[in-house]
Amino acid sequence: MAKILIIDDERAIRNTLREILEYEDYKVDDIDNGTDGLEMIKNIGYDLVLCDIKMNRMDGMEVLTSAQQSHPDVPFIMISGHGTVETAIEASKKGAFDFISKPPDLNKLLITVRNALERKVLVTETKELKQKVSKFKTREILGNSNAILKVKETIDRVAPTDARVLITGANGSGKELVARWLHEKSNRASGTLIEVNCAAIPSELIESELFGHEKGSFTSAIKQRIGKFEQASGGTIFLDEIGDMSLSAQAKVLRALQENKITRVGGEKEIEVNVRVIAATNKDLLKEIDAGNFRMDLYHRLNVIHIHVAPLIERKDDITMLSETFCEEICTDYGMPIKKITAGAHEALKALPWTGNIRELRNVIERLIILSEKIITEDDVRAFSNPTGSIYNPTNHIENTNSGFDFDNFSKFQDFKDNAEMEFIKFKLEKNNWNVSKTAEDIDIQRSHLYSKIEKFGLKRTE
Repeated sequence: MAKILIIDDERAIRNTLREILEYEDYKVDDIDNGTDGLEMIKNIGYDLVLCDIKMNRMDGMEVLTSAQQSHPDVPFIMISGHGTVETAIEASKKGAFDFISKPPDLNKLLITVRNALERKVLVTETKELKQKVSKFKTREILGNSNAILKVKETIDRVAPTDARVLITGANGSGKELVARWLHEKSNRASGTLIEVNCAAIPSELIESELFGHEKGSFTSAIKQRIGKFEQASGGTIFLDEIGDMSLSAQAKVLRALQENKITRVGGEKEIEVNVRVIAATNKDLLKEIDAGNFRMDLYHRLNVIHIHVAPLIERKDDITMLSETFCEEICTDYGMPIKKITAGAHEALKALPWTGNIRELRNVIERLIILSEKIITEDDVRAFSNPTGSIYNPTNHIENTNSGFDFDNFSKFQDFKDNAEMEFIKFKLEKNNWNVSKTAEDIDIQRSHLYSKIEKFGLKRTE
């Protein structure tokens, strides 16, 4: 049932409009002044507002202007006993859906109300569709730093070929985005891009995931399964976090790269595949080779072209562009006016350590949008940049006990990273009311990977 607000300082008009609209099964509220009307729009939310133009305390045009800034999707129908063409044109310019004169014609009123509500539904559906489409559209690689310009140039050179590419870089630095653009700009763009997070798949299942299996090949294999390599045939397969792949799976991947053939688990038939392989890792594979965890022959097969994505801390000049873009995207997704980030706030953002890179920056911008007022200031960055809620001060964070971490508790960098990761995941889970699927989508990891992290850190929901 649509909710309609009537703002008019004449009780007789309010009563008449309410009676007409309630008879048509609309839910109706009314108020005699624009100031209180704006508060009701803000706190209750309406599908449509009927607003008088000439009122005490606040003119109807002022109400329309203010409401358009805070709730641009709510249609306004302006009403007046002194209607002129000039007034109607002015109301239209300020964003009103339509203008009707007093006393209103019953049929015209109901038709105008119905059309306004239908338009609101269409606007809402269009926004939702745009959001869904944008999630499937590969975003641009943002930044003008030398490091990013070099990555873009390499993509343009390499993408049209079938050369294998190894992408390295820290977690959250944008390796997946590089892989997507390598596919988008390739001759295989019309084919499928299949993504496999090797770190999120248990070692005993990775071979089945990559190469498929035959029915009955193991206990839970109740039917035949087509693996990722077959699914990607004619397109591209992206092996993310390949440094976490088991040695037995590495051997089969090596054979697939050498012969362009795979064999399903439990099967004997060789299946030809035509796949371009892009791999990524946050590990130093040469050290993993020395430790016996990664095959040197596979490393050389994958590392035909090497693209390194620099961490955000090494390309701080990109932070302003990234922050502004994320701010616009997130505000649009939330259906709110785009907030301004001050120059001081940008400098404060540049001073942060950014251990989580681009992914962390986007989460911080989202937090600032939710918790800050209309303008995001330097003080907001200091207050809200830390997911624990404590204040980060770049000038004395090493000695500041309010930084969110007691650094004396960490003897190794990995211990500190684990603790920061745990706090971040806990914050996101609580924000999403422990909805694991939504949280996994929010922080851009697979749900199975998030479950592994929850188990690893022993996180539990507190009632």
